[in-house]
Amino acid sequence: MQTTSQCSICEIVRRLRHEVFTSVAELEEAIMLWADHWNDDPKPFVWKATAADIIAKVQRGRAALNRQINSTTDH
Repeated sequence: MQTTSQCSICEIVRRLRHEVFTSVAELEEAIMLWADHWNDDPKPFVWKATAADIIAKVQRGRAALNRQINSTTDH
């Protein structure tokens, strides 16, 4: 069962992931609220991808971006 603190952090994370922020100040406030709650009960970050997977993904992203930039089609 989640504690009140865990529930509030879940809500903050949901907000950061799904909400549209209308100003930088509003986004900064949400991030600071998340950080304040996170620091109350920090957990280590666990990587789920290997370095090779991350590098491959970056390379695919760069290739896609280069195709966009080099495209002769004018949209």
